[in-house]
Amino acid sequence: MTMHTSRVAGSSDIGLSSDRRRRVAMLGQGPWQVLLGLLGAVVLPAAVRWPDSAFEFAAGSPLINAMIGTAAALLSGYYILRRFATFPGLQIFSVILPTFSVTYGLMVSGLLLIRHDYSRFQIVASFIIAVAFYNYAFLVMQRTSRPRLAVVPRGNVDHLTELRSADWSLWPWPDRLPDQHDAVVADLRADMGEAWEVFLVRCALAGIPVYNVKHVYESLTGRVEIERLSENTLGSLTLSSAYAGLKRALDTAVAIVVLPLFALICAAAGVLIKLDSPGPVLFVQDRIGYRGRTFRMYKLRTMRVSAEGPHFTESHDPRITRVGAILRKYRVDELPQALNILKGEMSWIGPRPESQPLSEWYQREIGFYGYRHIVRPGITGWAQVNQGNVARPELVKSKLHYDFYYIKNFSPWLDLVITAQTIRTVLTGFGSR
Repeated sequence: MTMHTSRVAGSSDIGLSSDRRRRVAMLGQGPWQVLLGLLGAVVLPAAVRWPDSAFEFAAGSPLINAMIGTAAALLSGYYILRRFATFPGLQIFSVILPTFSVTYGLMVSGLLLIRHDYSRFQIVASFIIAVAFYNYAFLVMQRTSRPRLAVVPRGNVDHLTELRSADWSLWPWPDRLPDQHDAVVADLRADMGEAWEVFLVRCALAGIPVYNVKHVYESLTGRVEIERLSENTLGSLTLSSAYAGLKRALDTAVAIVVLPLFALICAAAGVLIKLDSPGPVLFVQDRIGYRGRTFRMYKLRTMRVSAEGPHFTESHDPRITRVGAILRKYRVDELPQALNILKGEMSWIGPRPESQPLSEWYQREIGFYGYRHIVRPGITGWAQVNQGNVARPELVKSKLHYDFYYIKNFSPWLDLVITAQTIRTVLTGFGSR
């Protein structure tokens, strides 16, 4: 379920005139975003250059080639962003620049490959306008698409009102329909009584969507809260073998391409590690990975060799060296794990592998913990980009909720979202310890 619905004017529209409210709502709609994007980022730059005699408005001219290319780059980038926007918890503004950088970059590469001339002004201007316009357009969409939900006050629903990504109303009247709301939310496993059951039926017949509280919580938070393993919660206990095979092939190909660069970075980091503190450059530790198998994971050493402490890393951990703090903040210490990826022990994206003692402790405390091993562990993952690295073992259940969301929604689109979010994480150092 995706909670992206058009909503009636509510609290976020206070202070807007009716005409302005209509314009704002229009800009939040997909067709208008496409049309205005094409006009602003493709037609407008071309219109500026048409009077220039160096640019002929004819088939095969540099300007026409660039217009076709920028239109394709804009449309493909917009389509990707709309798919990204369906994932809860994603800060869509953090992926707009990376997304258009990729689509415009591929477009320019294609023009160079087929040796077609193009207008550099058209491409640069189009890229700048596209990034600026869709930052504004998605801001408007976020403002106008905030769902307004009526909640049946029965069962386990109290925690919903703590979420700020929707407007909530505890609906006290089973004899009245919430016709000014986008949907109704109910705990369908609760014994709510005949009056409320009739109310839900009437809502469905009136065309008002009725959602289960667990699905709404998952859609708005990007977390799957699991009390036990069950098909009702996860949908299935198996994964798409087709995408799993493709993902493994892509992991290997990317690892082969980046290994030379990673080797140079690790060599430079190794010199700094040796100068900063005595001990080996690499830290090697047994981790629990794919299908519960133990493997040896490689990292650049970021702690003092003689340091003793818990198996997890705390905030401002005194064991971390000066160089190690920088390597951990920007995830440089993870680069040697490209070797684990080549060996088939890890993936670029997946749940983080835990040390053997921690994994055994979690398994004793949380019976369904081992299900996260159905996919290969990753260097980055849904939990890392949303929560960062947890500092205490008792917080692992919260991290598991993100891991199970990833497993339940295992797809190339979610991997693309995590990739884009990881760029932000690396640049900002979010969640490092």
